[in-house]
Amino acid sequence: MKQTFTSARRPLEILIHIISWGIMFGFPFFFVERGNGNINWMAYIRHAAVPLSFMIVFYINYFLLVPKYLFQNQTKRYITYNILLLCTIGVLLHFWQSLTFDPSLAPKPKRPNMPPGWLFFVRDMLSLVFTIGLSAAIRMSARWSKAEAARKEAERSRAEAELKNLRNQLNPHFLLNTLNNIYALIAFNTDKAQQAVQELSKLLRYVLYDNQQTYVPLCKEVDFIRNYIELMRIRLSSNVQMTTQFDIQPDSQTPIAPLIFISLIENAFKHGISPTEPSFINIYLAENDKEVICNIQNSNHPKNMMDKSGSGVGLEQVSRRLEILYPGAYTWSKEIYEDGKVYESKLRLNIKY
Repeated sequence: MKQTFTSARRPLEILIHIISWGIMFGFPFFFVERGNGNINWMAYIRHAAVPLSFMIVFYINYFLLVPKYLFQNQTKRYITYNILLLCTIGVLLHFWQSLTFDPSLAPKPKRPNMPPGWLFFVRDMLSLVFTIGLSAAIRMSARWSKAEAARKEAERSRAEAELKNLRNQLNPHFLLNTLNNIYALIAFNTDKAQQAVQELSKLLRYVLYDNQQTYVPLCKEVDFIRNYIELMRIRLSSNVQMTTQFDIQPDSQTPIAPLIFISLIENAFKHGISPTEPSFINIYLAENDKEVICNIQNSNHPKNMMDKSGSGVGLEQVSRRLEILYPGAYTWSKEIYEDGKVYESKLRLNIKY
């Protein structure tokens, strides 16, 4: 990516240089006298020595002095060589102008209101100093742009590696929780346990193959959630009331991070069901033009420390994945109310950011 970025910038940089020097070398035409429609090329060459000197100073700094000395923290050498360069170019420029304006080099009487010659020399020297500063600024700006592009590329690669690691952690976590549920079924209903294994095979296909991309169509994620819920229904007792509502287009292609909601739903099954008390789970998933909303309410039955049905790592992974994939584009609220009897988790993802 870095190489592509640099290659894409190169033609633009060359074009800017050509246009800039074209303007500089075109400017002396305004000082050339025209007789009978013909251009006095000797006069043009005399005036064009000024932009030529600027070009020499600019590119000596751009290609040699700045990268070799300034970028290597050899500031004293950089300044010394530029002073020598200024003196050399300044003397040659002054000599060239004196020679072309008066080839005999004979002194001429000073014209009235004519500024002293040293003033023109100072003007040219200041212009050369400005050219040196401009060359260094442009080269340093280009270096900063490359460094910034490299930093962003490194940050993107790090985020992708971390995201991949989170997905690799999430898959075993999801599988472990599901196997724990099937293990619990075997104890009291082997037929349901066999059905659960069949449902699990459908889920594993999605977990192992379809979710390796950064984003998947929302319709696929919803199908996976439906299958997971059906798998969980198998072990629900009659004292559990469960409702689901999916306001999603059947063929919705809205890109969504895979398995971003499943840990929230797992958490509802883990903490929302009691084997002895009435329980409920309400799952609502919807989308509109701006966001995808996942709202889950469940009765709150926290597990004790001896319960091994989950370690709580799933919600931590959800939080980290949200920071990587939806930075500043999500809201996630978790609330316990009605005297601790109801737990609600609401996640909103901005899909237009």
